[in-house]
Amino acid sequence: MSAADAPTMADEFQTFLALMGRLNYTWTNTESLLIHMIAGLAGVTKEVATVIFLTLNTSRARIDLVERLAKLDTQKPDLREEVLSLTRDMHKTLKLKNKYNHCIYSFDNEGRNASTILMRISDQKHKIEYGKSSPINAREITLVRETIQKTQTLNKSLWEFFKQRKFPV
Repeated sequence: MSAADAPTMADEFQTFLALMGRLNYTWTNTESLLIHMIAGLAGVTKEVATVIFLTLNTSRARIDLVERLAKLDTQKPDLREEVLSLTRDMHKTLKLKNKYNHCIYSFDNEGRNASTILMRISDQKHKIEYGKSSPINAREITLVRETIQKTQTLNKSLWEFFKQRKFPV
C-alpha cells in the first residue's frame, strides 16, 4: 500500500463516528431489554415495566433498579447472581458509551489529530480535575469494535436468560 492509499486521520475519525453510531444503536437495543428484566423481577406486566423503565431517565438508574430488585430477599440466590453478572456486563458497555457521548471532540489547527475531552469533574482531596484528553486512534477504534461485539453477545445472553427464566417477553 502506498502512502497515498493509506487511511488518513480523517478516514479514521469517520470510521470512529460510524462505530459510535453502531455502539449507540447496539446499547439502546440492549438497554431496552431491561424492561423484561424489570417485569420478571418485579412480577409485573411488560406494560407496567415499560412505564417504570421510561420513568427512570438514565441508564444507570434503570440498571440500579434491576440490581436492587435482584438483591431483594425474595429472589433466589442463583437468579440474583445471574442478574448481577448480566448487569456487570452492561455497566462495562455503558462506561465506554458514556465516555464518548459525554465528551467534546477537539482537533489540531489543521482539523486533524482528533481527541476527546472528557466533560466530567473528578474531585481530588485538595483540588478538582477536568478536561482529561484522550486521542482517537486505532487502539480506541478497536476498543469500540470490541465493545459493540460484547454488547451484541450480551443482548443474546439476555434473550436466553428471559427464555430460561420464563420472564415476560
